[in-house]
Amino acid sequence: MKKAVILYSGGLDSTTCMALAGRAGFASYALSFAYGQRHSIELDKAREYAPRIGAAEHLVVEVDMRRIGGSALTAEGQVPKDGIEEGAIPVTYVPARNTLFLSFALSWAEVLGAFDIFIGVNALDYSGYPDCRPEYIAAFEQLANLATRAAVEGQGRYRIHTPLIDLTKAQIIQRGLALGVDYALTHSCYDPLPEGLACGRCDSCRLRLKGFAEAGVEDPLKYA
Repeated sequence: MKKAVILYSGGLDSTTCMALAGRAGFASYALSFAYGQRHSIELDKAREYAPRIGAAEHLVVEVDMRRIGGSALTAEGQVPKDGIEEGAIPVTYVPARNTLFLSFALSWAEVLGAFDIFIGVNALDYSGYPDCRPEYIAAFEQLANLATRAAVEGQGRYRIHTPLIDLTKAQIIQRGLALGVDYALTHSCYDPLPEGLACGRCDSCRLRLKGFAEAGVEDPLKYA
């Protein structure tokens, strides 16, 4: 089996993405990050679920982005609970997060001899983050093939897979259910309660609940 690095947060999208990679015949090497996020419960889900959906290996990298700040997810600040301004980049955007994560994924892929990286970004039902757009992914893929020894020496060409990028949240859920994904073992909330319950009001919860409603399926996650 060909190896692929999967950016895996433990959330709905990345879990579906890893299931799709497995169905496509890849041996999945799951990569998660403890970056000081307030919703670190997602890492607990990632550690629990990665081996159960076939990860050949699961690596958790610690990068303390709290020292940089600039986001409601990594610094003191209010996570929006009543929707976000249309067209605005929300305060939950973490500066350059996907660039950082993809760089680690590229580094591990080169060591593994893998040329495929999966990331669960979405350009439809998402929060307006600039590093989830197709043009950003295309730019990073070009960078990967310019900046690595493996690509320069002609060992292969890197490809950044985004199988969810053109899907609605409902379509993502339907695709995951068809693959047998157990969404009870995922977590999406940006501001969970101390006991781990999802708040049900942040933008991530809203998008998730909207997706399940449109898919005609009950969300198995417990909410406050």
